[in-house]
Amino acid sequence: MIFSKFERMVAGRYLRAKRKEGFISVISGFAFTGIALGVATLIIVMSVMNGFRQELLGRILGINGHIGIMAPAGYPFNNYREAVRELGELEHVKLVIPMIEGQLLVTAGKAAEGAMVRGLRAEDIERKTVLREAFKNVDMRDFAGDNVVLGIRLATKMGLVPGDKITLISPNGKVTAFGTVPRMKSYQVIGTFEAGMYEYDANFIFMPLETAQTYFGVAGAVTQIDVTLDDEKTLMPARRSIERSVSGSGAYVYDWKQTNAAFFNAIDVERNVMFIILTLIILVAAFNIITGLIMLVKDKGRDIAVLRTMGAGKGMIMRIFFMDGAFIGVVGTAIGLALGLLFCRNIEAIRRGLEALVGRDLFSAEIYFLSKLPAKVDVAEVTTVVVISLLLSFLATLYPAYRAAKMDPVEALRYE
Repeated sequence: MIFSKFERMVAGRYLRAKRKEGFISVISGFAFTGIALGVATLIIVMSVMNGFRQELLGRILGINGHIGIMAPAGYPFNNYREAVRELGELEHVKLVIPMIEGQLLVTAGKAAEGAMVRGLRAEDIERKTVLREAFKNVDMRDFAGDNVVLGIRLATKMGLVPGDKITLISPNGKVTAFGTVPRMKSYQVIGTFEAGMYEYDANFIFMPLETAQTYFGVAGAVTQIDVTLDDEKTLMPARRSIERSVSGSGAYVYDWKQTNAAFFNAIDVERNVMFIILTLIILVAAFNIITGLIMLVKDKGRDIAVLRTMGAGKGMIMRIFFMDGAFIGVVGTAIGLALGLLFCRNIEAIRRGLEALVGRDLFSAEIYFLSKLPAKVDVAEVTTVVVISLLLSFLATLYPAYRAAKMDPVEALRYE
């Protein structure tokens, strides 16, 4: 649609309301502000939810693999070295890590907590980026013998520091004539790790694989093998290949989507619902554009009649009022886009500032699993938000502009 210089001049004069048209200007201001806030809020919320999902997935896959292979109960993998070698040769497989995992009770003094103990080789920790960064304050040369590393939140809850002793207690102990005796052994804490995800930082203990084999009574064997892929999109074909390679062994093969299905489905549902709800903010602002333009048309009835008698066609009148509404939508969307992107870029600093201002924790790691507020701007989603905002704004201008174009000059000037 091409607008003439005269049309742009008239539309601009109508946007600059006089004192007697102040109420119309107020309504237009509400519409402008509503669109800007709606676009900004939608971009911020969607970016935070994208960042939350990506960060959570990155932490989960940084600690665990895409695919896990669990040995049948009571029958650990005795030939795990051969299995690791064969799995590593499969297509799309990037990393294969043998491990031992078990849930135990950990005590220190009068403190007692349930914990997940995982036995890993030091070289395997170094091979996983998230684990390597989590263990950055631990000297891996000391990760041997009866030494263990605790999650930082677990150590804080129990009041432990490097050098302290803990006791691990497993109910699956030795069977004697007097019943089952729980397995108990003391270990020294050589440091803490921080993965940035509450579930791991508050519940996990890592120990050397050989030490775990001795404690769990599976010398020379492992109970689980984790497989990390080169691309998440190759999950299903890689899983089928792994299932074929371990068929007949009784091993159970699972992937990260199975173990976290309910959680990520809930995030996706909430994300879609929030998109719909926040889009309504923009829709409400678009209705304000309709209200403001209808009042402007009513107020400018005499001007429209004069323009018509001077030779202005219906199309020209319609384009003038379309420009007024479109200007509000375009500028409001642009400011909302800028605010949203600026907020996402500095969201962690803003969160800390708000927490300092109100004196409360606004993003509790116990509730949201992560220690930092993430935000990932998706270009496709931002484009969708901008297009929806502009489309609603343009549609909102059509009826008032059409009504102005249909106005009869004779009726408008009859009582003047």
